[in-house]
Amino acid sequence: MYALILSGGKGERLRPLTDTLPKPMVPVCGKPILEYQVEWLKAGGVTDVVFLAGYRWEVIKEYFGDGQSFGINAHYSIEDSPMGRGGAIKMGFSKVPATENTVAVLNGDTITDETLDNVSVRYQERKSINKNHLATIMVVPMVSPYGLVEIDESDTVTGFREKVEMEHWINAGIYLFDRSIAAEFPDLGDHETETFPRLAQAGQLSAMRSRSFWHSIDSFKDLREAEEHVGNR
Repeated sequence: MYALILSGGKGERLRPLTDTLPKPMVPVCGKPILEYQVEWLKAGGVTDVVFLAGYRWEVIKEYFGDGQSFGINAHYSIEDSPMGRGGAIKMGFSKVPATENTVAVLNGDTITDETLDNVSVRYQERKSINKNHLATIMVVPMVSPYGLVEIDESDTVTGFREKVEMEHWINAGIYLFDRSIAAEFPDLGDHETETFPRLAQAGQLSAMRSRSFWHSIDSFKDLREAEEHVGNR
């Protein structure tokens, strides 16, 4: 099984770390985010990983090489100029053999305790029901970024709650795609605004809800929280 990892992020909110590193190579407890992802994919049966890279791509290739030291085959799809995430994914599909029917795709800045096997089960379930099903996306609960104040009918403050789970679900940036989806992606642009809405309208997109630990690492606060979790595993 092949996987594509979006690895070209500049991570401007993580400067100065990202002055010399692409965001997915920022270390969490001494190990790059991408290495956690490679281990996660390998545990789910992935044999080949295509790094969709641009900014500071040489750092990724120097670290992973041909991938053999990490138990996978590593491939590289390098942007000469920014193509957007959708464009990067479309170009990356050219590295995937036509015989591969299912492809995993990840944003390169996430860490999760969910398993690829569980995402795959949901994908296969939907595929068995609808042969035109093209993609399953992992979604996680939206957590309020603010502490909530609980107030009674007389406006007396009765308590406070932190990290409250909201009723909405957000895209976790972890996907399983049917190989034929490649044609749906733009040459330049973003799949979340251009491709996914069209697939949703056509009934070709499903969600896999997860309440396992998941974190997108966009800031130093995110990095601290991810390190706290990983350090306690």
